[in-house]
Amino acid sequence: MTPEQNQDPPSRRTIRSFVIRGGRQTAAQQRAMDELWPQYGLEFSAQPIDLNQIFSRQAPRMLEIGFGAGEALLAFTQAHPELDCLGVEVHKPGVGHLLLGAHEAGLTNLRVICHDAVEVLQQQLAPASLQLIHIFFPDPWHKKRHHKRRLIQPEFVELLARVLAVGGTLRLATDWEHYALQMREVIDASPSFTNDAPETGFVTRSEERPLTRFERRGHRLGHGVWDLSYTRVASPSQ
Repeated sequence: MTPEQNQDPPSRRTIRSFVIRGGRQTAAQQRAMDELWPQYGLEFSAQPIDLNQIFSRQAPRMLEIGFGAGEALLAFTQAHPELDCLGVEVHKPGVGHLLLGAHEAGLTNLRVICHDAVEVLQQQLAPASLQLIHIFFPDPWHKKRHHKRRLIQPEFVELLARVLAVGGTLRLATDWEHYALQMREVIDASPSFTNDAPETGFVTRSEERPLTRFERRGHRLGHGVWDLSYTRVASPSQ
């Protein structure tokens, strides 16, 4: 069942889709967290935030969940000054790397949240407040016993539907075929989304998604990549 836009979001789940790894932060990344976070960072809030106030304007908004080192989000934000862009990532080295790039580019339409995306979707973002969501290369959790940790689950799709306005777009990509098939199965089953490629289930890579170092390495190793695109539709209960 897809939550109504005026209902409380689903209760938070106990299984997390991520593990905080002890990757080392460079001195520059730590300095970015110390000096640039006040400019670009948003602390987690259990109450919906006012994006018009945060960005000092009213504009369409996009969100990237799990942006890693921020390559795709940085490129997208630079290419779309007409959009306000949000990024959610739990790993601080990646956040620091993105802050450095944002500062160098002089971006004003980017904000970053370093917190669990599930709780951000449940509590911090208002219903129907986004027009576009990107989820690129989430952890595939390869082992079967870990599949329950995968981000794309029915409950998570409900949260995406909650914050994405009708007519908005959800884009995903993975280099793990089994996960791609699961993504398609789970999201296709949601009454809140329609697959933009109903015949094949997958789309060609959008120019909006630049090739990251991670993906270029995968190509060199012969890995495939599967892109999916969905449109938010009004569910029968809305």
